[in-house]
Amino acid sequence: MMTKDKKAPFSPSFSSPSGTDSSDLSEISTIISESIIIKGEISGQENLTIRGRVEGTIELKKNHIKVDRTGHLKGNLYGKLISVEGEVQGDLVAEEKIRLLPSAVVDGDLHAPVISLQEGAKFKGMVNMDVGDARQQSQFKPTISSSTSEEV
Repeated sequence: MMTKDKKAPFSPSFSSPSGTDSSDLSEISTIISESIIIKGEISGQENLTIRGRVEGTIELKKNHIKVDRTGHLKGNLYGKLISVEGEVQGDLVAEEKIRLLPSAVVDGDLHAPVISLQEGAKFKGMVNMDVGDARQQSQFKPTISSSTSEEV
């Protein structure tokens, strides 16, 4: 059963890098329950918890997505914050953070500025923490001095 809960805030078990608790960001959450199988693309403007099976791309770039322990995703996932306890075959792309919990099994690449892999999580793929804009470029500029200095 797929349900919408307008009263209970989504709680993906982590907060955003800015320190804002994830439950403050949206009051609407959708749950794909264990007995549901979805084949196709999912997009929208609310948080999502996957407890069933999804085959296809999920694009919720401004929202939190949680693949619960019983959840299975075969496809790419795009979100603001992504938390995985179940199984994912595909790339994960997050605006802020990806978190793989101890029961997670992920076969795909991870793209996010912050990535957390907890002990026990199984992961096969590449990690990319380059956000791809000027903010990521280093402010460190080495300088070469022509004067000699004493060795210490």
